[in-house]
Amino acid sequence: MKLKEEQNQVAIELFSIGTELVLGQIQDTNAHWVAQQILQLGGELRRVTMLRDNFEEMHEALNAAIQRETALILTTGGLGPTPDDMTVAVVAKLIGMQPVVSEETTAEFRERRQMPENEVLNEALIKMATVPETATVLQNPAGWAPCISVVHKQSTLMLMPGPPREMKAVFEAHIQPLIAERYRAEIATARVYVSMFEAETSPLMQKVMERHPNVYLKAYVALRNAEGNTMPVDLVSTSADRADAETELQLATDYFRELVTDTGKHFSFENES
Repeated sequence: MKLKEEQNQVAIELFSIGTELVLGQIQDTNAHWVAQQILQLGGELRRVTMLRDNFEEMHEALNAAIQRETALILTTGGLGPTPDDMTVAVVAKLIGMQPVVSEETTAEFRERRQMPENEVLNEALIKMATVPETATVLQNPAGWAPCISVVHKQSTLMLMPGPPREMKAVFEAHIQPLIAERYRAEIATARVYVSMFEAETSPLMQKVMERHPNVYLKAYVALRNAEGNTMPVDLVSTSADRADAETELQLATDYFRELVTDTGKHFSFENES
């Protein structure tokens, strides 16, 4: 039980919100990019989920993440001005708070648009300035809808806009520092090539991960070379200390090489011909 609690305290989940994503009309490049950033920062991304613009489905999925005691819950999408943008309303209900207009955000809008104080904001801007009561509002350096942060039970929820340019700007400005501060992990990686099929390689990879639990191995069947006789395998080592991560990576790589060559197969590094 203690181990599970410790895992939950560092776990991250990502929810990509948008019916167009679920229907395959738009590729979810946001999730791919965020996953890469989290890995480089040393975070532990446990799950990525795509959700339709459906209030009940969104509420159920986010609530389940909270019940799992996920430390950091990230969302992309659903913060715009249209009726299907409902992330704020869902989260407000989830944490038992009312949606309110952020005066800080409306002031930001007026300043950036050079609007006089007595000019009425349109409904679109008002909606994008609406946040759950008690939320921390982090302004969007590349667009209008801000990043919204709320704490509920053991979880911190951070809501990001969906447009990739805005999402990346918000992540780099507000979420990247949080993950770096919270996790402080170091990553060391290596790519090797083996002259084996996936079914042959998988048992060997499992042995390596059992001996070195802080090293993750992933084979890329789709990236086999044109002749089909070598397959790349990535090794990713995670530690609080850079030297430890590199040492563990070297040990795991050496062990993997030993296992592969013992079968009579070829093992090489990415920069080897």
